[in-house]
Amino acid sequence: MTLSPTIAVVGSGPIGSAYARILLESLPDARVILFEAGPRLTDVPGESVRNIPDPEAKEQARERSQGPQAGAHRASLGIPESAVVEGMFTARGGTHLLDFGGPGSAHAPTFPAGAASTNVGGMGAHWTCATPAPSFSERLPFLPDDEWEGLIEEAGRLLHVQNEAFADSGVGAAIRSLLEEEFGPELPEGYGPSTLPVAGDPQPDGSMRWAGADVVLGPLVERGNPLAQRFELRDLTLVRRIEHEDGHATGVTVEDLRTGERSFVPADLVVVAADAFRSPQLLWASGIRPTALGHYLTEHPVVISTVALDEQRMRRFATEEDLAGELARRATNPADPVAAVNRIPFSEPNHPFSLQVMYAENPPFQLDPEHPAAGNRWGYVNMGYGMRKQPRFEDGVTFDDDELDYRGFPNMTIRYELTDAEQAEIADGTEHLRRAGNALGVFIAEPRLLPNGSSLHYQGTMRMGEHDDGTSVADPDSRVWGFDNLVVGGNALIPTATTMNPTLMSVAIAVRGARAAAARLTENAEAVR
Repeated sequence: MTLSPTIAVVGSGPIGSAYARILLESLPDARVILFEAGPRLTDVPGESVRNIPDPEAKEQARERSQGPQAGAHRASLGIPESAVVEGMFTARGGTHLLDFGGPGSAHAPTFPAGAASTNVGGMGAHWTCATPAPSFSERLPFLPDDEWEGLIEEAGRLLHVQNEAFADSGVGAAIRSLLEEEFGPELPEGYGPSTLPVAGDPQPDGSMRWAGADVVLGPLVERGNPLAQRFELRDLTLVRRIEHEDGHATGVTVEDLRTGERSFVPADLVVVAADAFRSPQLLWASGIRPTALGHYLTEHPVVISTVALDEQRMRRFATEEDLAGELARRATNPADPVAAVNRIPFSEPNHPFSLQVMYAENPPFQLDPEHPAAGNRWGYVNMGYGMRKQPRFEDGVTFDDDELDYRGFPNMTIRYELTDAEQAEIADGTEHLRRAGNALGVFIAEPRLLPNGSSLHYQGTMRMGEHDDGTSVADPDSRVWGFDNLVVGGNALIPTATTMNPTLMSVAIAVRGARAAAARLTENAEAVR
């Protein structure tokens, strides 16, 4: 342990960025090197692609994040020509399917929409910026409430969370009022229809500057800031292996994807915060193989629909001026309009789901001009119910040392199944979605369950736990069992069944892990002195 520790962080999304910032703020002599396999997309590292004003530039940034499907940008990502096959597609703009069908593709027939992003900022460059907090059984069972609330508060500060971003929308308020009439009496106090918390900074013109990993990095990417002088971001740099000996990580072996050159970077602390599939894959490739690694995969089964708002019902709570104001707000940024977004959060026992309701003046698909709801004056809502997937050892990703993927890592096979209990909860959630739609207007797209993997909220594959009993990978401080200086981060650590966007929860966990790691490094440095 040196008096000026070097910290290697793998993955530049919101979680890796939170570790980098907290560790540098806590350790005045530390240096952090942040490794990212993908390219930098924006002038400010890690900024949300949604903030790019030019549609063509925005689309190009998304394409450059799409890994083996990156087309003309493939060479800059260091991805071999052989990885591209006819008919490949991405799950969503800015992401690439894990099972893309070409040589070196993962095997995920039961998880076909599983996807990732490969770029500076990770999925934080493309996310919806939704930041609800976990509640009831979603929360970590082994942390006291007061500590957890403090961690959530700090995570919200790092992400620039706004809890009332759409509270001034008359259209949004009318939607909430209609949902309150339908569901209010059966929901606990404080868990009824409300605005959706989001990460970003409202602008004077009513638009939003959406948050990405850039706001988490904060001073680390500010020119001239003292913290920035101790921070280094290496994009297009693939971490090949965590080097370790006797339960101690000594550093990482990396490959410069521009040159193909490999080198060893010594480190006093290694933090792995890629994603829920590639982080455990790196641990496995490094010979770090806890029993639970890759297992207990969960996400949120999602049922979606689109509804045309009913004018008479909306007029009970909103005026023509409210509608004009909402449309004017959206028009300030036609490429990525700020909309009234509402929700009904998870609660127990009667509403073990999360509903998100997003207003739009047009449906997300071409509607037949002869359809009765075509050109609906009061617009539409796109609605989705997220349900729980209970953690099971059988659901997860395994790695094959005898078959390499397109990056030369042990290839992935994902096995995943919705049980009878989950199917019953999905049916219940679908019925709740029908109730919500009928309260607001007329369905123009019937509720449908999206393919497994569609949520992009993958959890559990490096789950944390209280005891080293084979059912978890990391301790409550996010440290891999059996190691003194190897920490993991991200949605993969979440051990509970959740229904909500997990970023805020994962950053809260990272805050705790980073503080604990900083305390250990400080203690070790004092012992050396």
